[in-house]
Amino acid sequence: MGFRYFPLSLLFSFLQLLLIVNGRNLSESSSTPINQDLYHSSDALEEQIRDLVSRHPNKLRIETIKTQNQGYLAEISVVTYSHYNNEIDNKSKFRILLSFGQHGRELITTELALRLLSILSEEQRIPNSDPVFLKRTLDNLVIKVVPMENLNGRKLVEAGDLCERRNGRGVDLNRNWSVDWGKKEKDYDPYEENPGSGPFSEPETQIMRKISQSFDPHVWINVHSGMEALFMPYDHRNTTPHGLASHAMRSLLENLNDLHCQGRCLVGSGGGSVGYLAHGTATDYMYEVAKVPMTFTFEIYGDTDASSKDCFKMFNPTDTITFNRVLNDWCGAFFTIFKTAKWRLDETYSNASIENVGKLESIDEYLEGYLMERSSRYGKRTEVLELGMQEIRTYFRLFLLSSVLLMFMFCSRISKSKCPSIRPLV
Repeated sequence: MGFRYFPLSLLFSFLQLLLIVNGRNLSESSSTPINQDLYHSSDALEEQIRDLVSRHPNKLRIETIKTQNQGYLAEISVVTYSHYNNEIDNKSKFRILLSFGQHGRELITTELALRLLSILSEEQRIPNSDPVFLKRTLDNLVIKVVPMENLNGRKLVEAGDLCERRNGRGVDLNRNWSVDWGKKEKDYDPYEENPGSGPFSEPETQIMRKISQSFDPHVWINVHSGMEALFMPYDHRNTTPHGLASHAMRSLLENLNDLHCQGRCLVGSGGGSVGYLAHGTATDYMYEVAKVPMTFTFEIYGDTDASSKDCFKMFNPTDTITFNRVLNDWCGAFFTIFKTAKWRLDETYSNASIENVGKLESIDEYLEGYLMERSSRYGKRTEVLELGMQEIRTYFRLFLLSSVLLMFMFCSRISKSKCPSIRPLV
């Protein structure tokens, strides 16, 4: 009888007490663990990548960049792909920069980097792809891959903090860039979005900025997980950029959504599509400051039914079938970019030149604005273009002068034929 009338509130409190272990409740302690059969540890991943590079020195090379700030040391490995390694610094090639693992808990992104490098080395293949056409496409590309941007944060995840997205000293690397840095929204969460003590305060973002400056890419893609989306600038506004370049980016993303996302992915600006604004992001910096023509953020997977405390399941597939589907689908998406991004960019420049000829104040402005921009983006020799521009200016001026003279002569003849002769005054 006593048990029958035991107060329910007291029973509930007792159960809550049982659920608390070392300050964490049961929902946290019972989170899905890392599937060791599917996912590499950070050490194993780096070892696999180094072995891959050593087997294919004619296509791949690797370098490790280290830097520190106030005793905090970070290192980032960068793998460079070029079909002929002796031409790896050839600036005439189309250049693509890819970053994975910026947030420690997003393990699936680093697995995608490994799979992509395996395909580039031709040890694996994309299903239903033409290897001959693929090789011909890759001949004209140089691709830099950062497989794990946030190694220190990844170590914290592997130690058991499965929800950690920040780096080794608690800074969100995707809030540490200079565009609109430090601005906080009403729902700001320092655990998720700590921007650091200032722009580029973190060694990891310093290294990535250095890579982007020296490589000068035409395409930048920052790969994340948590949802399925294809984002373009801006993250700190709910709008996209204006003009033809924006149209080219959106057109490419919509094509990827149809081909590889089966229409599931959100497409648009990060700030306008996610439902919140992000300040100090890498993609906005690459577009606004580094002037990379095509800048994207890809969100490659998300389990919307997972608990917010079950971070591994929320950000990473847990079964083999989904794991392989995600990797295959997104490798296909990357190779579509490899095949079509340069064509879309060239088409954009071509359309821009036609549109702007009538608007510019002089032919010199047109030539310097259009041709010199192409030289800096495509790596053509500036001095050669300068000589070519001088010749074009000369010919264009001669053409304009001859056109004016012919028009004047033509108009004079017409006026004489129509007007009666007038006796000259004395």
